[in-house]
Amino acid sequence: MSEVQTGRMRAAEADVVASELGQPVTDVRSLAGGFSHETCLVELGTDRVVVRLGGTDPAIEAAVMDAARGHVPVPDVLRVRPAADGVSRPVMILEFVDGTPLSHVLASDGAGDRASMTDLGAVTGQAFGGVAAVTFNGPGFFTSQDLAVGDMPPWSEQLPGMAVNCMAGTPDSRLDSDAKRAWIGLCTRHAPALASVDNQARLVHADANPKNVLVTRAGDGWRVDAVLDWEFSFSGSPYADYANMTRFAGTYPDGFTDGFRAGFAARLTGELAGELDEDWAYLGRVMDMFALSDLVTRPEGHPVADEAAGEIRRWITSGVPA
Repeated sequence: MSEVQTGRMRAAEADVVASELGQPVTDVRSLAGGFSHETCLVELGTDRVVVRLGGTDPAIEAAVMDAARGHVPVPDVLRVRPAADGVSRPVMILEFVDGTPLSHVLASDGAGDRASMTDLGAVTGQAFGGVAAVTFNGPGFFTSQDLAVGDMPPWSEQLPGMAVNCMAGTPDSRLDSDAKRAWIGLCTRHAPALASVDNQARLVHADANPKNVLVTRAGDGWRVDAVLDWEFSFSGSPYADYANMTRFAGTYPDGFTDGFRAGFAARLTGELAGELDEDWAYLGRVMDMFALSDLVTRPEGHPVADEAAGEIRRWITSGVPA
């Protein structure tokens, strides 16, 4: 394996993939991955699969994807192997899905074509609105393959304390002490609003960003081929996924965000079998304070963490976006 290895997959991990699929690995190429895992495109003869290495428990992630399947396009999970037998990282083997990362499209395509970007936003919003079709007995983080959730305080009570803890772990070069204090104060003031969604218990992707969506042009419009990377999913308020996707909306082509909001709201209204909360977008922003607080604790030089710090400074100055 070592003579064909081009990614960072270890020989023992390649042997696991070959054993699980019954074919020798002929090539490995690193793909863009998440903060806590590595992702590789692996060739085995004429077949291609995607292999995720590391991260949180892949068996739980596989169960989440299985629950979401039928409501939103997700890759098939072919195999899951825990860290064992000389392999130090968990291994998840996924179906390879054709498609272009949404991030690439937004960065390079259709910047002058508002109608196309509005359609792309709408189909993406409809996909993430469909995630909320999956319901649970209560809110929280998944603790096992049966998607049971652990006990926890309400989100409205958690946010101030999390902000304090995260600011303590944030590099001073990213946010100075005044900004940290102001962010804690902002989180504390807006946390009570989450009381209205504390009991919502629907599937939340929790990493809804353009890097985790594959899309393809379909006739005069677009389709979503797959929603990827479900490792941070939890049971809670679906409004969080709206805020997550639109967190850096200022960098998107004109029309995409309007389309996403409309598509998300229309699909979610159907999944909720009624009207959205009047201030649903604002509530999503307050839920996103958890993610923003966590992101800025990343090591120095992490580009997304630096972007998150920019958002925090903007919110401190201008308030929580409507």
